[in-house]
Amino acid sequence: MFLGLERKRTRQGESSRGKKKKKTSEIISTSELPENDGILWMSSLEAKLKNARETGEKKPTAEKLEQLRQEKINHFRNKHKINVQGTDLPEPIATFEQLQKEYKIHPKIMQNIESAGFQVPTPIQMQAIPVMLHGRELLASAPTGSGKTLAFSIPILTHLKQPMNKGFRALIISPTRELAGQTHRELVKLSEGTGFRIHMIHKAAEAAKKFGPKSSQKFDVLVTTPNRLIYLLKQDPPAIDLTRVEWLVVDESDKLFEDGKSGFRDQLASIFLACTSHIIKRAMFSATFAHDVEQWCKLNLDNVILVSVGARNSAAETVEQELLFVGSETGKLLAMRELVKKGFTPPVLVFVQSIERAKELFHELIYEGINVDVIHADKTQQQRDNIVHSFRAGKIWVLLCTALLARGIDFKGVNMVINYDFPTSAVEYIHRIGRTGRAGHTGKALTFFTEDDKPLLRSVASVIQRAGCPVPEYIKHFRKLQSKQKKKFIKKPLEREHIRTMPQYFLEKGKSKKKIIQKNTKEKKKAKASKENAQLQTAPES
Repeated sequence: MFLGLERKRTRQGESSRGKKKKKTSEIISTSELPENDGILWMSSLEAKLKNARETGEKKPTAEKLEQLRQEKINHFRNKHKINVQGTDLPEPIATFEQLQKEYKIHPKIMQNIESAGFQVPTPIQMQAIPVMLHGRELLASAPTGSGKTLAFSIPILTHLKQPMNKGFRALIISPTRELAGQTHRELVKLSEGTGFRIHMIHKAAEAAKKFGPKSSQKFDVLVTTPNRLIYLLKQDPPAIDLTRVEWLVVDESDKLFEDGKSGFRDQLASIFLACTSHIIKRAMFSATFAHDVEQWCKLNLDNVILVSVGARNSAAETVEQELLFVGSETGKLLAMRELVKKGFTPPVLVFVQSIERAKELFHELIYEGINVDVIHADKTQQQRDNIVHSFRAGKIWVLLCTALLARGIDFKGVNMVINYDFPTSAVEYIHRIGRTGRAGHTGKALTFFTEDDKPLLRSVASVIQRAGCPVPEYIKHFRKLQSKQKKKFIKKPLEREHIRTMPQYFLEKGKSKKKIIQKNTKEKKKAKASKENAQLQTAPES
């Protein structure tokens, strides 16, 4: 059939060269579409078809139109480094205005997007928003600071349409209180003027009364950490009802899916079982693409779409990355002091591998004449909130923290991240350095490494190299770790020497002196108390 058509076209070309020229120009005008048009939608193609009819030109076939449309979409995705897997893929958006035209987004939400200064969607927003607006389940991965929160907030509020007194209809799970608080703030800003009630669990006991079975059910969206929610679900009867949840979003999904102490896999399973609505949709967001999360989504989510931006598990290109060999633990402290001596531009985040080491480094740096503080899980929630607030306000120049804080917190304008202790995996490294170079700004990441860190070097060096930053040649030839070894390092990080400059002899001497003083004070208090008792007993006799 195609051969017959080809012969027919040849005969027509021979009889009329003019017509052939006309046809060629028509094909060029259809395919050479202006770059700034974003995506060529069907509506604009139909308009072109109408024009063709009016001018008497031969119209392109439906197959040709579909082919052109698909080419345009693929070109757009490639341009913005958007990778998509799945069937019946919704088309990406090029501007926020398209949301109002194509999806009838609430005018107040559109106004709030504009007021917040968001002019053009980021690549993850271009694809993730349409996917969720089509009611499709999603696993999305994009570099830190690329606007993932807005990517799920807009579809959730659009899907809910208006406030209802039916209880929670959307649930967002975050691994840390700080990240949950940040998501809550952004949702409140975005929903301003729409009437939606966005809640966050601060104290589980208070929440039990507020959201329990006897409550008025006047709430719409809940943002929380897994532990607080599990506490409420385990009450008898459950102190919270999740049976009407229509959208469940898991933020930093790779962290929540980890096994072991810092993971939340079991709690997440309980939360999933509590969300029993037959119309529930789920979306997973993270800065890294964990293989086990991907496999779980493919098995458990309905017709899931996978969206990733840029190379998988890569760091943001806005961050200048550097590896620095310091020899030993003492070398780290010397390098840190040298950095302070040379001068730096605050704010700076410094990551260490444990709470004990964070405390030790704090005691070493507090005498360096810089505004330094430390944040970790041993501090109360109020203390943590105050520290985060002071750091954001510029009162703290250097903030020492552990790895969990690396998850998703948007510290505005962090100029530098220092990995004092080497990260246990490439994924952890990406999350740590993702605190700088956010929302298009530039930043710097400096990573100290010692002889003991050599087994872990290769995977982190690969991330640095992929981002176009220099890596010493000898590191490229190090052996790659096997998956069993990688898991071992994640579960049991390296044992490191204590961070201190004072010799052990003086420390022991100081400790023993402190014990003697405490013992003497105790004895004095005891003697004073017994003397007072004796006086009380003799008083009535006189």
